[in-house]
Amino acid sequence: MPGTPHIERHFTGSEHVRDIVIGMSDGLTVPFALAAGLSGAVAATRVIVIAGLAEIAAGSIAMGLGGYLAAKSDAEHYETERLREYREIKEMPMEEKREVQEILEGYGMATAESQPAVEAMSHRPDDWVDFMMRFELGLEKPDPSRALISAGTIAGSYIAGGMIPLTPYIVAGPPKTALVISVLVTLMALAIFGYIKGRFTGTRPGRSSLQTTVVGGLAAAAAFGLAKLIS
Repeated sequence: MPGTPHIERHFTGSEHVRDIVIGMSDGLTVPFALAAGLSGAVAATRVIVIAGLAEIAAGSIAMGLGGYLAAKSDAEHYETERLREYREIKEMPMEEKREVQEILEGYGMATAESQPAVEAMSHRPDDWVDFMMRFELGLEKPDPSRALISAGTIAGSYIAGGMIPLTPYIVAGPPKTALVISVLVTLMALAIFGYIKGRFTGTRPGRSSLQTTVVGGLAAAAAFGLAKLIS
């Protein structure tokens, strides 16, 4: 009787999702709070729009650059540790063999089973180093294009998120009217974004949606109240 093929579906886009979450969450929150704060201090919609666009431009560049530098740092750290592992298996092979054996036995292999595996691995330096990088140091080889992709994803997500609260000021006219529309639209966007984020990250979508909405709402309310108090 033919068996049903076993197909495993694992989510492999965690890094991209993380970048989108970083960019979108800040993009929705910071320009939202800025526009709300200015609405409590100035009467000119044009000033709010210009300030909002300037903040989105500066914020997306800063966030994108931060993502780029973080990814480059991860890649440099990986290469540094890899070179160190090559040096160690050359200069202290017995110690490194012992570490491999301890790792294997930590996964339930008996000494009699792990020793042949250790000896076989010791004759393949590249595989030996790959094993130590993953199982001793917990490091995965980074994608060479990761830095640029991360920068672009974070910056693009920030811009997309930032335009949501700012668009009502561009099309709706008076700041008070635009503020009401911006609050409604942005809180809805925050709730949807939080729900989707929860689905992808494995947390409870409802809880994630509520947390994201509350944080964004509190940030905007604080900025509005502070601007109103100062003005």
